[in-house]
Amino acid sequence: MDHDSYVDDYIADILRGAKRIAMVGASANTSRPSYFAMKYLLGKGYTVVPVNPGLGGQQILGQTVAASLADVAGPVEIVDIFRNSQAALETTREAIGLKDRLGIKVIWMQLGVRNEVAAHEAEAAGLRVVMNRCPKIEYGRLSGEIGWAGVNSGMISSVRPKLSPAGVQDHRLSDK
Repeated sequence: MDHDSYVDDYIADILRGAKRIAMVGASANTSRPSYFAMKYLLGKGYTVVPVNPGLGGQQILGQTVAASLADVAGPVEIVDIFRNSQAALETTREAIGLKDRLGIKVIWMQLGVRNEVAAHEAEAAGLRVVMNRCPKIEYGRLSGEIGWAGVNSGMISSVRPKLSPAGVQDHRLSDK
């Protein structure tokens, strides 16, 4: 798979099929991108399990932090990696080892995070992979919300959006 670009249906299918996301590298610092992404995804109806070894047992946005991916109670469809590209391989390998127990279907590496070896190993294990993307941004882009903020999404449509499973009006995220 080409991880430099993704078709909208690939991303939309992942976001539509997920209910629970393990966010590895979640931060309690309100100025960190992981905090913003977690808050947004919670607001869209996803359950987000923060994973951070230094904060295990504490709370971020009302969610109990798991010290490691192995401490997460399943199921979790997406492992969202908010760590650097080098650390993504270790996290991906841990997720592969836990995929059956947790029901993991997707390895998602955040903006600026790319690891081709991790992507190859995840795909060989039957997982879908997204690299260098943010689920918050992708959800906003696909739902049209990003346009509400004055950002040109590159999409022009006269089609009235439908309500998606997560509660957002969007013709690309809904099941048609």
